[in-house]
Amino acid sequence: MVNFQMMIFFPMLAGIILFLIPETLKAVKGIITILISVYILYLAFSVFSAASGLYQMQCTIPYISSYLILNVDGLSKLIVIFLSLFSFLFALYSYGYLKGKQSVECYYSYYVITIGAAMGAALAENLLFFIFCWGILGLTLYKLIKGHNEESSSAAKKAFILIGGSDSILILGIGLIFKLTGTYNISAINISTSGALANAAFLCLLIAALTKAGAIPFHTWVPDYVEHAPASSSAFLPASLDKLLGIYLLARICIQLFSLTAWATMLLMIIGSLTIICAVMMALVQHNYKKLLGYHAVSQVGYMVTGLALGTPLGIAAGLFHLINHALYKGGLFLSAGSIEKQTGEEEIDNLGGLSKLMPLTFFSMLVFALSISGIPPFNGFYSKWMIYRGIIDFGSGPDLVNKLWILWLGLAVFGSVLTLASFIKLISGVFLGRFNQKFAKIKEVKFTMWLPQLILASLCIFFGVFAATAILPTLFNFAPISGAQNLDGLWQSPQVSILILISIVLGFVIYAIGNIGKHRREDSFIGGENIQDETNFAPSDFYKTITEFKLIAFFYNAARKKWFDIYYLGKGFILGLFNIFSACHTGILSTYLVWVAAGLAIILLILI
Repeated sequence: MVNFQMMIFFPMLAGIILFLIPETLKAVKGIITILISVYILYLAFSVFSAASGLYQMQCTIPYISSYLILNVDGLSKLIVIFLSLFSFLFALYSYGYLKGKQSVECYYSYYVITIGAAMGAALAENLLFFIFCWGILGLTLYKLIKGHNEESSSAAKKAFILIGGSDSILILGIGLIFKLTGTYNISAINISTSGALANAAFLCLLIAALTKAGAIPFHTWVPDYVEHAPASSSAFLPASLDKLLGIYLLARICIQLFSLTAWATMLLMIIGSLTIICAVMMALVQHNYKKLLGYHAVSQVGYMVTGLALGTPLGIAAGLFHLINHALYKGGLFLSAGSIEKQTGEEEIDNLGGLSKLMPLTFFSMLVFALSISGIPPFNGFYSKWMIYRGIIDFGSGPDLVNKLWILWLGLAVFGSVLTLASFIKLISGVFLGRFNQKFAKIKEVKFTMWLPQLILASLCIFFGVFAATAILPTLFNFAPISGAQNLDGLWQSPQVSILILISIVLGFVIYAIGNIGKHRREDSFIGGENIQDETNFAPSDFYKTITEFKLIAFFYNAARKKWFDIYYLGKGFILGLFNIFSACHTGILSTYLVWVAAGLAIILLILI
């Protein structure tokens, strides 16, 4: 019997106790956090092997106990096992990353509390207990960014306001669901998106899910957050945990809570396609590699939304498999970026170069992650994207307008992968290849606790790609609540081809290494006797500047720089505008106030009459 209380409340209690340990013993707090994450990982495997069903947690308070019901099904098992895995890997990485570095105050306390709240949100059957755990995650998201300067404080505030605002809308949606069904239990709810109240409830929950996951138009907190947060926080929250829980809620919405009609499907397909293209276009022109990864964290959400919107067994399985794959390679990308930042102190691509020989393990890991996110076979990102492409083609056989536009959805999804590859060519070549910067001559590979999580995630990216059809999908998605079917058509049955591709890649590196065994003298080209090679070096990011010179594209880039598409700044401007209007009305003149009172009374009388 799984002890669910320990899985949810033990980390929360442990996080509170960690507040009592002084920050001077940060290493001790880190070790305790790693041990807690190992214990939670052990409990998660127990949940994975437990029978599906509803579980009542023990509580002596009768009124409270009715809310402490947990729903253990295929979907919650899937989310819990990967939440616990990432919690352990990122705790291990944090121990090395934060050592000797100015970090968030009480970082490990908030980290552990986050683990417990995430487990509660993933397992909750009652929507009120779900929103309790969900709200705690909004607070810890805010606290796990430093706030040591104006930029990081602003990014933390922005994330907190957007997530907090969506939580308020989520509460409204839950209230509407209760009015429609008379229950808060997820397994007892199934509403058609056909009536006004049902549509309102669907939109409320959709906004909360998309904001947490970071989909357009509620995405703008993600790039700002990852630019200023510690790499361990970025990998743990926006890259992994928030994506897992945001798409988990979206899956509950699409599979269980609501029966989607054609308009709801069309809305999700539009959101998914716009998220893919718009975010990757923004990533293309970034010079800060952390912000580039932030926009790609947004772009990949579009594939998950698209897969779930298809509503078919293949589409739903593809969307959820891409969710897992994304958490693997995007979490790894942020860990690799953190390793680069820790060793070099640089965040701009143009200031780096030639690090592949100095940081070979980080280079290998990031190369695997870059190929995975770009959808290159045989890595895991290719497999889940292939499933989405095939799902879109099958979706085109439906009768509605959204089905007949399948070629549009497919073209945008494939084009997004092409642009993703283009931006990661810039990242890999700019950071690890190209001309070596002499000021980094003395740097070394990061320590064991940092490179080990990267290599584990990179290995999983390879394993999940090669053995997806034969081992991974049958194990992870052999649950009716997830796929609706145990046998999915359209899978790429090619482990042999994948292994041959990997062998050819390895042989290529071996041949390259053999050719460089001997010592070769390297000199710059002779240019009239002048040593101007460094001054004439071409930065990889300069090539992508031509994208912004197209008039139509330039218009949208300029609009993005002016925050025209940033819902946070649009809302902020609207509220400040109302504030200025009301401030102008407060003149301090009594006769003016009497006029406002009379006008208000007149409006009330007109409404009543």
